[in-house]
Amino acid sequence: MDTPPELAIRLQRARFNQALANAELSAIGPLLTNDVVLVAGTDSALLSGRKAQLLAWKREFASPDRTIYLRTPETITLSPIAPIAFEQGKWHGTLASGAMLASGIYT
Repeated sequence: MDTPPELAIRLQRARFNQALANAELSAIGPLLTNDVVLVAGTDSALLSGRKAQLLAWKREFASPDRTIYLRTPETITLSPIAPIAFEQGKWHGTLASGAMLASGIYT
Protein backbone atom coordinates (compact mmCIF):
# COMPACT_ATOMS: atom_id res chain seq x y z
CA MET A 1 0.00 0.00 0.00
CA ASP A 2 1.36 3.40 -0.97
CA THR A 3 1.70 6.12 1.64
CA PRO A 4 -0.36 9.22 0.79
CA PRO A 5 2.00 12.04 -0.29
CA GLU A 6 1.22 14.39 2.62
CA LEU A 7 1.80 11.63 5.15
CA ALA A 8 5.04 10.64 3.40
CA ILE A 9 6.29 14.23 3.69
CA ARG A 10 5.36 14.38 7.37
CA LEU A 11 7.16 11.09 7.99
CA GLN A 12 10.29 12.37 6.22
CA ARG A 13 10.16 15.55 8.32
CA ALA A 14 9.91 13.43 11.49
CA ARG A 15 12.91 11.36 10.36
CA PHE A 16 14.89 14.53 9.67
CA ASN A 17 13.97 15.99 13.07
CA GLN A 18 15.02 12.76 14.78
CA ALA A 19 18.32 12.67 12.91
CA LEU A 20 19.04 16.25 13.98
CA ALA A 21 18.14 15.52 17.60
CA ASN A 22 20.40 12.46 17.62
CA ALA A 23 23.20 14.13 15.62
CA GLU A 24 23.01 11.30 13.07
CA LEU A 25 24.68 12.66 9.96
CA SER A 26 24.35 9.29 8.22
CA ALA A 27 20.57 9.47 8.59
CA ILE A 28 20.33 12.97 7.12
CA GLY A 29 22.11 12.31 3.82
CA PRO A 30 19.51 9.93 2.37
CA LEU A 31 16.73 12.39 3.19
CA LEU A 32 18.25 15.16 1.05
CA THR A 33 18.21 15.52 -2.72
CA ASN A 34 21.45 16.43 -4.47
CA ASP A 35 20.14 19.91 -5.24
CA VAL A 36 18.57 20.65 -1.85
CA VAL A 37 18.62 24.29 -0.72
CA LEU A 38 18.44 25.44 2.89
CA VAL A 39 18.07 29.02 4.02
CA ALA A 40 19.16 29.04 7.65
CA GLY A 41 16.65 30.62 9.97
CA THR A 42 19.21 31.99 12.38
CA ASP A 43 21.35 33.99 9.93
CA SER A 44 19.74 33.49 6.47
CA ALA A 45 22.83 31.67 5.21
CA LEU A 46 22.17 29.86 1.93
CA LEU A 47 23.32 26.24 1.78
CA SER A 48 23.08 24.80 -1.72
CA GLY A 49 23.41 21.07 -2.29
CA ARG A 50 23.53 17.94 -0.17
CA LYS A 51 27.28 18.16 0.44
CA ALA A 52 27.08 21.74 1.72
CA GLN A 53 24.23 20.91 4.05
CA LEU A 54 25.90 17.78 5.40
CA LEU A 55 29.09 19.75 6.06
CA ALA A 56 27.10 22.37 7.97
CA TRP A 57 25.36 19.71 10.07
CA LYS A 58 28.69 17.99 10.73
CA ARG A 59 30.09 21.25 12.10
CA GLU A 60 26.93 21.84 14.13
CA PHE A 61 27.02 18.34 15.63
CA ALA A 62 30.66 18.83 16.70
CA SER A 63 29.80 21.80 18.90
CA PRO A 64 29.64 20.96 22.62
CA ASP A 65 26.57 23.17 23.06
CA ARG A 66 25.07 22.54 19.66
CA THR A 67 21.68 23.76 18.55
CA ILE A 68 18.96 21.17 18.11
CA TYR A 69 16.46 22.26 15.49
CA LEU A 70 12.89 21.06 15.21
CA ARG A 71 10.51 21.81 12.34
CA THR A 72 6.82 21.16 12.84
CA PRO A 73 4.79 21.24 9.62
CA GLU A 74 1.43 22.96 9.86
CA THR A 75 0.39 22.78 6.22
CA ILE A 76 1.57 20.77 3.25
CA THR A 77 0.23 21.80 -0.14
CA LEU A 78 0.70 19.27 -2.90
CA SER A 79 1.16 20.46 -6.46
CA PRO A 80 -1.64 19.25 -8.73
CA ILE A 81 0.72 19.04 -11.72
CA ALA A 82 4.17 18.10 -10.44
CA PRO A 83 5.61 15.78 -7.81
CA ILE A 84 6.47 18.64 -5.45
CA ALA A 85 4.91 20.18 -2.37
CA PHE A 86 5.00 23.35 -0.33
CA GLU A 87 5.57 22.80 3.38
CA GLN A 88 5.00 25.50 5.97
CA GLY A 89 5.27 25.33 9.70
CA LYS A 90 7.03 26.49 12.83
CA TRP A 91 10.64 25.86 13.79
CA HIS A 92 12.76 26.40 16.83
CA GLY A 93 16.36 25.91 17.77
CA THR A 94 17.22 24.88 21.30
CA LEU A 95 20.74 24.69 22.65
CA ALA A 96 21.82 21.30 23.95
CA SER A 97 21.82 22.95 27.38
CA GLY A 98 18.07 23.49 26.98
CA ALA A 99 18.01 27.24 26.30
CA MET A 100 15.83 28.43 23.40
CA LEU A 101 18.03 30.12 20.80
CA ALA A 102 15.65 31.10 18.01
CA SER A 103 12.30 30.29 16.44
CA GLY A 104 10.12 31.25 13.54
CA ILE A 105 8.05 30.13 10.59
CA TYR A 106 9.52 28.12 7.73
CA THR A 107 8.44 27.41 4.18
